[in-house]
Amino acid sequence: MGLELETIGDGSDLVWQRFEVPYEFPVVFCDNVLDPTSTTLLDAMSYREPDSCHKCLLFVDAGLLENGSSDLLDQIATFCAAHPNRIDMVAHPIAVPSGEAIKTGPEHLEKIQNDIHKYRIDRHSYVIAIGGGAVLDAVGYASAIAHRGVRHIRLPTTVLAQNDSGVGVKNAINLHGVKNYSGTFAPPWAVINDYQFIRSLPTRDRIAGLAEAVKVAMIRDGAFFDWMETHTGDLTRFEESAERYVIRRCAELHMRQIGQGGDPFERGSARPLDFGHWAAHKLESITRNTLRHGEAVAIGIALDTRYSVLTGLLDADQADRVMTLLEGLGFSLYHPDLFAEGPDGRSRLIAGLEEFREHLGGELTITLISRLGIDVEVHEIDDALMLQALHWLKDSFGPLPHAAE
Repeated sequence: MGLELETIGDGSDLVWQRFEVPYEFPVVFCDNVLDPTSTTLLDAMSYREPDSCHKCLLFVDAGLLENGSSDLLDQIATFCAAHPNRIDMVAHPIAVPSGEAIKTGPEHLEKIQNDIHKYRIDRHSYVIAIGGGAVLDAVGYASAIAHRGVRHIRLPTTVLAQNDSGVGVKNAINLHGVKNYSGTFAPPWAVINDYQFIRSLPTRDRIAGLAEAVKVAMIRDGAFFDWMETHTGDLTRFEESAERYVIRRCAELHMRQIGQGGDPFERGSARPLDFGHWAAHKLESITRNTLRHGEAVAIGIALDTRYSVLTGLLDADQADRVMTLLEGLGFSLYHPDLFAEGPDGRSRLIAGLEEFREHLGGELTITLISRLGIDVEVHEIDDALMLQALHWLKDSFGPLPHAAE
């Protein structure tokens, strides 16, 4: 198709440049990806160039090495030794800080970039990240801007990363006190969800990741919400088939929204997958990340669900089901910092709405719920009603008043 030529008002010639770039990458659900007999990782690297030996640089979440996966480095070494003609690990795996620590400021990003440069990773080599969502975010960001994009393979190791962030197309670090302020949209080369990583997670992290499953069910799949209600006990006991199903179904719904929702790189203002997140991101900042992301999301979901009731969008009985499920999964739906105030005496949480609007880059767009499985976008928030919703959370889920002596 040729370029289109137009003449605009002042007589100037205008040529529209248009092209489309298809994006695709495999998301694999498996067990024991680092078993020497497994070809999952090798196949993911070579789906475009079979029979090649690929240079790789691997970054590992330090938290994994501290929390029950101390033999991970030996597994990596054994795996690479079993496939010398397929994988060329150019350096020993590099440990990087765990959690939001790796995303706080640019210094860790620069260190990862320096390593990519030091070991001469080019655009047909691979940067592999094994870790939680924050590690994937930071390593993915460094990979996206080195050489304007080197191949990045994600091995998510948390429920939250396997069912949400790891299958997405965003990479970011926190800057200027704002979560995910600096980043890119750059799809990974491949995502490998190895269920074995989930087994070594602390209980708190296995529960925290379920908040994103509740979120995506509330906006996209009422039947999935019903399933979680029925299997709440199985999920809190970490019954294997239930945990695997919730991770996979949640990942599938996120992938469908990103791939078929019409705005994978978020050029518009609507962010349905950010339901509950405007408050969650601000609460994480206020608490200095003492709350896990999923824990903050659960509170954000509860807050926006109650606000949906107060605005007349959602029936109270459906909202009660949401609160019951979240509590049943083990989430606390109140935190005292919900009422933190800034120097001007204004709620710091509600001030986060303006930060969220800036993050969107356009008009304020907040996702609310009209029915379980059905979302609705609104462009204004009534501060007084939101404060009422906050007080309702405190009254319903906050600490009980001291008994009279």
